[in-house]
Amino acid sequence: MKKGILERLKEGIVLGDGGYLLELEKRGWVRAGPFTPEVALTHPDALRELHLEFRAAGAEVLQALTFYASRDKLATVGFDARIEELNRAAVRIAKDVAGDQCLVSGNLSLTWMYEPNDKASHDRVRKLFDEQLEWQTSEGVDFIIGETFSYLGEALLCVERSKKSGLPTMVTMCFENQDVAIEGQSPADCARALVDAGADIVGINCLRGPKHMLPLAAEMRKATTAYIATQPVAYRTTDENRDFTSLPAFPTQLDPYQLSRGEMADYALKARDMGVNYIGACCGAVASHIREMARALAKIHEDARVWKKGGERAMSAYEYYGHDKK
Repeated sequence: MKKGILERLKEGIVLGDGGYLLELEKRGWVRAGPFTPEVALTHPDALRELHLEFRAAGAEVLQALTFYASRDKLATVGFDARIEELNRAAVRIAKDVAGDQCLVSGNLSLTWMYEPNDKASHDRVRKLFDEQLEWQTSEGVDFIIGETFSYLGEALLCVERSKKSGLPTMVTMCFENQDVAIEGQSPADCARALVDAGADIVGINCLRGPKHMLPLAAEMRKATTAYIATQPVAYRTTDENRDFTSLPAFPTQLDPYQLSRGEMADYALKARDMGVNYIGACCGAVASHIREMARALAKIHEDARVWKKGGERAMSAYEYYGHDKK
């Protein structure tokens, strides 16, 4: 039997996967703009391939592609009538790839329906979460990830509903161009509130690159003894545009902003050294990033495939320019 997420975290760092929707858009399977996950139904093999790449790169968790798979969001692209089918299919695809090697998390996300002072909107959000949770848990996810919440209030609703499943729950905030939640709470305030509400793992995901995420994660680390998670985007965010979706290049001209695999490995080490327990990535992070993070964290070893170097002449530019001696 596979060890659960909390058991694994107790033993050491857990390595998450990378981003799905933006990478699938680059490959031609998802439409830029709505970034909705109907690919689980329209092109399941494309989703399966991306899961396979993350698993081979060393990820220990595969997230079911149910981000934005809520009724109101899917209605914007005409898939609201297939919401149950989509949620179930996404979990099944992830589980098929994970096998006995990886855990599979369900996934809940911001709904775009939450209004802080509107109790009717709170009930609407609860209903949207409950629908997805019913389908995902019945398909056998190992734990729940709720993510990309700019409103602490919506994140707390996610904890409330997810804990009713009886599964371990990880809920993370995202911070836009200000270093506080939309309602004004600091990262430390958010961490304490989420833990007090019952979340097993708390942290930050998406919107920000490592440079602009890790200082906020450090505040969370100091605020609680709970497990902390970070999942930054693999894009170079700026002091002016700490939220990558606010960059003028978003969404289809981000290529020059993508971080190198070495930069993502450096992020993984910095996160480890500050006491982050769940180290993953989000939009823009592909298998090569996760592989270098896995190597940096000693999750996988260097490539051991046979290559007979040497002889009278160099047989590749790798040798010719001395890269093998670095």
